[in-house]
Amino acid sequence: MPDSPLIYPWNAEESSKRVEAAVREFWTVRDAAGEAQRARGNVDAGTRGKVTAGKHLDAFAKLFLEVVCAAGFEQSEVHSGRNHNVPGYFRSQKCWDLVVIRDGRLCAAIELKSQVGSFSNNVNNRTEEALGSSTDFWVTFREGTLGPRRPWLGYFMLVEDHPKSRKSIKNHTSPLGIREEFLGSSYIDRYRILCERMVLEGQYSAAALLTAPIASPGAFSQPSEGLEVDVFMRSLFGHLVGLQGGSK
Repeated sequence: MPDSPLIYPWNAEESSKRVEAAVREFWTVRDAAGEAQRARGNVDAGTRGKVTAGKHLDAFAKLFLEVVCAAGFEQSEVHSGRNHNVPGYFRSQKCWDLVVIRDGRLCAAIELKSQVGSFSNNVNNRTEEALGSSTDFWVTFREGTLGPRRPWLGYFMLVEDHPKSRKSIKNHTSPLGIREEFLGSSYIDRYRILCERMVLEGQYSAAALLTAPIASPGAFSQPSEGLEVDVFMRSLFGHLVGLQGGSK
């Protein structure tokens, strides 16, 4: 147990400023990755070249790392990259973007995703991927592979705020119809529904959803109160503090 109470590091205003800075860095790093590939003469199709460098969400990973350390963990207990895969049940391993491990026990894991352009091609893939990963994670925990205490699992998504991501999506006809909440929904709406329901159904301990326009780096919106980044980080902080006692 720590010598003094562990205190969440930011008030609402400070938290918003840090999220704004992370959004700005997201666009900066993403654009730099695209420029670097063009300079090498290796340009991926569409906008893929801007994300294949794999570093565009590092600013958010660093933000969450600060929360983990504020909760009494050391940086050496926080891992990322393929050298720290988490074992699975339906597959051998899963590479989560941020993993917190203490004394050989998994305390928390976070998946960080973004969606910029190509909305129609990826929203269903993201949905299936998120649900498949969480299902595998919790069955692995049930089987005793991840330790005796339930870990915290988080899902973070940043979606480009664009007329195409905000417009109503046409649904294919089906003899069974479609649930009412999806009628007239946009891609952003569908990500909101996905994240809200993954938390509601216990697939993830918490989820965060941001929308951000390319034209205004740093600007962002949060489509759901329950999916705000500050709420997400406070949930992570509270879980980790609860593992060792003492918070404020």
